[in-house]
Amino acid sequence: MLANPSSGRLHYTKPFHFQLQHPNPNPKRPKCFLSPKAAPKPSKFCTLSLLVPRKSRKGFGIRALTDPGVKVDVTQPYSVKIPVGDRHILIETGHIGRQASASVTVTDGETIVYTSVCLADAPSEPSDFFPLSVHYQERFSAAGRTSGGFFKREGRAKDHEVLICRLIDRPLRPTMLNGFYHETQILSWVLSYDGLHSPDSLAVTAAGIAVALSEVPNTKTIAGVRIGLVGDKFIVNPTTKEMEDSELDLLLAGTDSAILMIEGYCDFLPEEKLLQAIEVGQDAVRAICNEVEALVKKCGKPKMFDAIKLPPPELYNHVEEIAGDELVRALQITHKIPRRKALLSLEGEVLTILTEKGFVSKDTALAGSETVPDIFEDEDEDEEMIVDGEVDEGDVHIKPSSRKSTPLFFSEVDVKLVFKEVTSKFLRRRIVEGGRRSDGRTPDGIRPINSRCGLLPRAHGSALFTRGETQSLAVVTLGDKQMAQRIDNLVGVDEWKRFYLQYTFPPSCVGEVGRNGAPSRREIGHGMLAERALEPILPSEDKFPYTIRVESTITESNGSSSMASVCGGCLALQDAGVPIKCSIVGIAMGLVLDTEEFGGDGSPLILSDITGSEDASGDMDFKVAGNEHGVTAFQMDIKVSGITLPVMRKALLQAKDGRKHIIAELLKCSPPPSGTLSKFAPLIHIMKVKPEKVNLIIGSGGKKVKSIIEETGVDAIDTQEDGIVKITARDLSSLEKSKAIIANLTMVPTVGDIYRNCEIKTIAPYGVFVEIAPGREGLCHISELSSNWLAKAEDAFKVGDHVDVKLIEVNEKGQLRLSRRALLPDADPENANVRQPTGDSKDVASQETSGKDKIRTSKITSSPKNNSAESTLLPQKKFIRRSVSPAKDGLNINKDATEKSSSRVVSSLSSKGENSLVNGGANIGS
Repeated sequence: MLANPSSGRLHYTKPFHFQLQHPNPNPKRPKCFLSPKAAPKPSKFCTLSLLVPRKSRKGFGIRALTDPGVKVDVTQPYSVKIPVGDRHILIETGHIGRQASASVTVTDGETIVYTSVCLADAPSEPSDFFPLSVHYQERFSAAGRTSGGFFKREGRAKDHEVLICRLIDRPLRPTMLNGFYHETQILSWVLSYDGLHSPDSLAVTAAGIAVALSEVPNTKTIAGVRIGLVGDKFIVNPTTKEMEDSELDLLLAGTDSAILMIEGYCDFLPEEKLLQAIEVGQDAVRAICNEVEALVKKCGKPKMFDAIKLPPPELYNHVEEIAGDELVRALQITHKIPRRKALLSLEGEVLTILTEKGFVSKDTALAGSETVPDIFEDEDEDEEMIVDGEVDEGDVHIKPSSRKSTPLFFSEVDVKLVFKEVTSKFLRRRIVEGGRRSDGRTPDGIRPINSRCGLLPRAHGSALFTRGETQSLAVVTLGDKQMAQRIDNLVGVDEWKRFYLQYTFPPSCVGEVGRNGAPSRREIGHGMLAERALEPILPSEDKFPYTIRVESTITESNGSSSMASVCGGCLALQDAGVPIKCSIVGIAMGLVLDTEEFGGDGSPLILSDITGSEDASGDMDFKVAGNEHGVTAFQMDIKVSGITLPVMRKALLQAKDGRKHIIAELLKCSPPPSGTLSKFAPLIHIMKVKPEKVNLIIGSGGKKVKSIIEETGVDAIDTQEDGIVKITARDLSSLEKSKAIIANLTMVPTVGDIYRNCEIKTIAPYGVFVEIAPGREGLCHISELSSNWLAKAEDAFKVGDHVDVKLIEVNEKGQLRLSRRALLPDADPENANVRQPTGDSKDVASQETSGKDKIRTSKITSSPKNNSAESTLLPQKKFIRRSVSPAKDGLNINKDATEKSSSRVVSSLSSKGENSLVNGGANIGS
């Protein structure tokens, strides 16, 4: 065990082995046996090993909050304003969360993000990844709202919160130092949101600043910005209003000297525009990082560099000596599963030698035995006898003895870590030196591509896309608005997604056994990338009113599975009959940055269509989706610093060539996409009615629309405030029925219209309700039923009887007043449209008719040829119109119509036993 008095931190290092001697004759002096691996000078802190449980001695450490030599007042608040774009952001620390390792609040406008960093006091078991967890949450109280649901509080992270967690995590990891195993947690909360300044880029910057101020050892401070493109102007951290007109949505994170992460979506922007946007973003990030460095010098805490524990340097040479030749042969295996099994077997052999049998170097074994001194400490302090041949060195006696080479033992964790790094090194060397990858391709080579469509007969659209050992099964489902995905956000306005892609990565796709449940953060991130890549090619809702769901199930995986989802999803959309604008594909690019280490010329080596091992061992994972003309989505993760714009330009141009090749391969799809709607897909018909008529379709409490759905058998009827009505049905017959009912409900009746052969639906004490069209009823008051006086309507009529009625009034609520008496032969033509008063105030008011009808009546009565109201209201010529068309507003009257011809038309209509609207030749319901 070593101690660093200057830092106040203790940590255990492996080469020391301590054992307590019993009994100890002199309690004033510790008695220790030092193994041959011990340091030459024993540590005076050896007795502290008693504080450590035997099982937990490995990696033991005691965390010191501050360096005694550096005085930092953690309670002192600090703040700094940093210019970003056309405004400033405010950085504050020391106000909130002072017990955390570091905490900051970042303010932009009235949007405030609070971020804290904490780390565990004791390190966890060493592993091959940094123990970092990130949690981001948008508090509804930030926008003056409360969460829905029973408990009225925030629950599990929503998808867009998970995506922001990934945006924070991805640029931070490359800056963390290897060998630091204290679990680190970053918590980020949106405390205030003004609806104008997005919190996601602020959260990335806040996390980078908090880590820089904390004790977590890292190499550089990071910051993040969003870049928009409005017109030809790039905007740094644009507002939500500006983003509505932006052609680009780019989020970039990095340090003052390098780019670490980019993620963006656009509408077929050329590569040069993207590079310009990245350059603008890099300049903004550099300015933020420079300002933060000054803040770190003022109030940053000392970094825990002494807590870093790395494997012994000599272990790398030992692993290469044991497994070098076998490792070269294993990496030449073309297929993934056999190569993985060979590497696992080789790793097991290395572990056995270095952890159980012990390692003896070949050179040492050939050298034979050698004379080395045995070092021990005399137990009896009073004994001063010197044996012949010994040398007196005080209390320590050195006795010459001969022995063979002692095997070296290492921990299992260290061996695994080193074996993984050595494997990556050998893989990179093979690519640079030999110019060939594990599967034999050149750096710009694309794996063989095979695709087919229509393999699932009952699905609305399906495609199987295979690229090398990566395979995606994409399935498209079409539906109405009820299938849309509801997004709950801080703004409080319901947001519905009519297109979404869901990505699934089961453990079986890599031949393993694992968890299978809710989607992981990786699955959510990959699905969103593929979704945003496909979104620009979709038709508008007016042209294609369906909700579209794409499922991408990865059935095989060896790299670029998210880009395989883009390719498979594009084919499945075409197979489902979605009229996409063009075909797009995706490709993943890799990088070996330092080629000079392996005999190269030093220039970065760009790899096209990388596999899983190349992704893990390479320096970059750059995914690009689009077509030969532009880019729709891109995502880049950097594992090392030093990626410059020239490197990115080369990667983008090489990715463009790869996309051209993949698009050409998709044209060979066999069988090809059907390009038509599946017979199992629902039918959606769009109708346009007057906005004030929408309530007639819905009815009181939704009763009317429910009755239409039950009567016709359609799936759903969706109405909008602007008068758009969408009918979703499984068959054409039910769709036509509902269209006719809605058309009749929303038609615009005109006072004076005559309806023949209408059924009495309901009888009330004050009159009867007559259905003049399917779903459209009007009241015929008892005074308008007959020219004679009636005590009760039941005395002359019953439910189911058919009568002819005339529309005499439409009140302000759209309710219809009908009259049968106006059409009776003995009715006075001059008063045909005037109801008999009943002493009721409503009846008096209803006697007034529109000026239009009065004019029509005057024309009728002035004609000597018209002998009856019926003959004058019937046209000479019959016009039949489809039920889906709205009725005409005016009444078409032909003064030259004869009574004979009019009677023929009426009889022909009535003989069919159908409800008819005679209005300028309109026949509703025929």
